[in-house]
Amino acid sequence: MSGNEREGHVHAGDFPCTTDYRQCDTRQKHKGTIDSISERSLLAEHERRQSVDQYTSRTNRYVISCCLFASLGGILFGYDQGVISIIITLEPFFKRFPALAPGSDHADFYKGLMTAMIELGALIGAFNQGWIADKYSRRKSIMFAVVIFGAGSIMQTAAGSYPVLVVGRFVGGIGIGMLSMVAPLYMAEIAPADIRGSLLVMEEWCIVFGIVLAYWITYGTRFIGNGYSEWTFRLPFLLQVLPALILGAGSVLLPYSPRWLALQQRNQEGLVVLARIRNSTIDDPIVLDEWFLIEADATFEREVRAADDNSRDATSAITVRGELRGYRRLFRRAYWRRTIVGLGLQAGGQWSAINALIYYAPLVFSSVGLSYESGLIMGGVMNMMQLIGVSLSIPLIDRVGRRPLLIYGALGMCVCHTLVAAMVGLYGDSWTQHHAAGWVGVAFILVFMIAYGISWGPIPWSMPSEIFPSSLRAKGTALSTCSNWLNNFIIGLITPAMFSGIGYGTYVFFASMCMLAAMWTYFFVPETKGATLEQMDAVFGDRTGLEDEIRKKDILLSLRRAHRRPAES
Repeated sequence: MSGNEREGHVHAGDFPCTTDYRQCDTRQKHKGTIDSISERSLLAEHERRQSVDQYTSRTNRYVISCCLFASLGGILFGYDQGVISIIITLEPFFKRFPALAPGSDHADFYKGLMTAMIELGALIGAFNQGWIADKYSRRKSIMFAVVIFGAGSIMQTAAGSYPVLVVGRFVGGIGIGMLSMVAPLYMAEIAPADIRGSLLVMEEWCIVFGIVLAYWITYGTRFIGNGYSEWTFRLPFLLQVLPALILGAGSVLLPYSPRWLALQQRNQEGLVVLARIRNSTIDDPIVLDEWFLIEADATFEREVRAADDNSRDATSAITVRGELRGYRRLFRRAYWRRTIVGLGLQAGGQWSAINALIYYAPLVFSSVGLSYESGLIMGGVMNMMQLIGVSLSIPLIDRVGRRPLLIYGALGMCVCHTLVAAMVGLYGDSWTQHHAAGWVGVAFILVFMIAYGISWGPIPWSMPSEIFPSSLRAKGTALSTCSNWLNNFIIGLITPAMFSGIGYGTYVFFASMCMLAAMWTYFFVPETKGATLEQMDAVFGDRTGLEDEIRKKDILLSLRRAHRRPAES
């Protein structure tokens, strides 16, 4: 490359694109903070970068394989949620744990507590995974999560008493919560920009696939020993160790996140890793462009952390005090609306009753008149409907938009709950004379699963990562994930008592929650489809992201000047 070409390239790369090189021209409105550049050279540079990005996404199977492998964490997540559905109906399970048997004192409470302990553990795991991933790396934190999850799975498999089973669920939940936080984070940091969204939706797809897999495995193991062996429930608990072992062993081969290496100031190593996952070399101008952006962002984050910790040292290490102050920033006037959106999306997804249906599928179908065997089969079909819905969401999210899917999805779920409540309320005492009404209820439960899979399944997992400014993105995403697990815990705890106490009123309650979710989305959730990170300021009506970008721009310019000096000398 000639000197003139190199200089032109450097100026074109000065635009701090954090999402897509093709959207750099949106920053021309801030000419006071960037170098001037001719329109013709900028257009040529954009076209060149677009062709390179497309080539990378087609040819670099390595980074795609790494992302898909990391998404195995989603399978563990889903499996541990789905495995309990049939287990809590098995006679050998009740014989081993009599406190959970129907008719026992406080059986509904103990059943709900046992089911919900995974969410309580996941809440703790997700909250702590932020600093663990920053300190020890995304890759090693995946390994830590797998070890903890494996220990919980073994405890559940070997449990001989109710307290051990509950503790095993809790420990396994910690590992699940850690994976639910770090796997999408790792995937987002190594994936090419043009396919990052699809890969993040694949995480949700893997979660649902894990639910389906666990359900049908447990459906088959219930016949072991003619249904009288304890392996009917111990084998499904044990089998979840296998994907954990695969993920743990394979994590050793995963590359470090270049972003994390930049945060650790291991810059040369980070550049080498970035070149590898972009299927290129360290002297490729496109790779250098991306690396400078990563390094500038890492420098900016260290400054923010230092400010949160009241330190003048921009390279100060992560501290508990600084992390807590960073979380408090989420609730300041400049950020509170984004925080409420992140927390509310995850809460709305849970109060739609999705996990109440997954955890207690046989109980749900018995409430609409199905026999035990028919209820088990339809529980598996129900989970498969959700998988279909998530598959449909992959092309729809960026075409239709987040906001319409959320609103119409919530309204559709409200209608489904209302019709099921009507069937149960009218014919709940006489299903044998009204088989057709029971199957109408079943049909609308299946429609509910598709509506959820298209809308409130994937969007609450993907949207928080795009609405927060860069200095708060990790913390905002972590806090949003904690909202998921906290509300999931509450749902798992109260659902058995609701079904036994208020019957069809359970569906009325969840219908009202879906209606509230639709109204809340209409008034509070903005549309982010097609918006760059900088445009989130206009979307939310503030300037916090722009302030971050201006500071990162200054850092980026200083890094480029430092890079040019050795070549010029």
